[in-house]
Amino acid sequence: MTTALITGSTAGIGAAFARQLAADGHNLVLVARDTKRLREQATELHDRHGIEAEVLTADLASDDGIDLVADRLADRRNPVDLLVNNAGFGNKGRFLDVSMADELKMLKVHCEAVLRLTAAATGGMRERGRGGVVNVASVAAFVPRGTYGASKAWVVQFTQGAARDLAGSGVRLMALCPGFVRTEFHQRAGMGTDNIPGWMWLDADKLVAAALDDLARGKSLSVPDPRYKVLMGLVKVTPRGLLGGVTSRTGRKYGPQ
Repeated sequence: MTTALITGSTAGIGAAFARQLAADGHNLVLVARDTKRLREQATELHDRHGIEAEVLTADLASDDGIDLVADRLADRRNPVDLLVNNAGFGNKGRFLDVSMADELKMLKVHCEAVLRLTAAATGGMRERGRGGVVNVASVAAFVPRGTYGASKAWVVQFTQGAARDLAGSGVRLMALCPGFVRTEFHQRAGMGTDNIPGWMWLDADKLVAAALDDLARGKSLSVPDPRYKVLMGLVKVTPRGLLGGVTSRTGRKYGPQ
């Protein structure tokens, strides 16, 4: 039986990955900051699907937290076959309105942790000739809109570059770029969502099912919804200067309130 490690597993997209992978028969390593929620999640998934669910409490905004998860991923005796780098958060406010400490914390979680955990996982995967990594980014990666989008753009570029470097090794890497998903993300950041149109919202479970299908097909980039595929197609053909103005206005309309 294969094992998947999921960061940020207790809510939102991470929890949806845990449910889907457990239902498919994968053992799990569940990573988040809240031990109580992790243990409750592990018990529920074990009881429902008969899989083994290991709990690993770690804060990926700290070196100690990243080290703890990296050590687990590098354990050759208990190999991880699929890594889902899902942990992340948003900051409320425009550039210079957010403290530098919070900006650096975001880069630690979105970039440094993703880099180090991907490296820790793929070393053993390459030796075994199989494995997969899903790095959760965002459609915000494709538009000039703040530090969050910039960090997710790094995730996309890093993942696709690493995927090319590891081509032919049996290790698959994919950047997952969802749009708005009904999770705790906006609530935790103190962001209002009443002004976001209903058609822009995605279901986390459907999103994960589409993402896993894209990974199985060998894609290095997944935008798993036709609505957002169309929007991203428009982004590609829109002049960069015009796009900056549009995304700025859109951010004020649909972004943090």
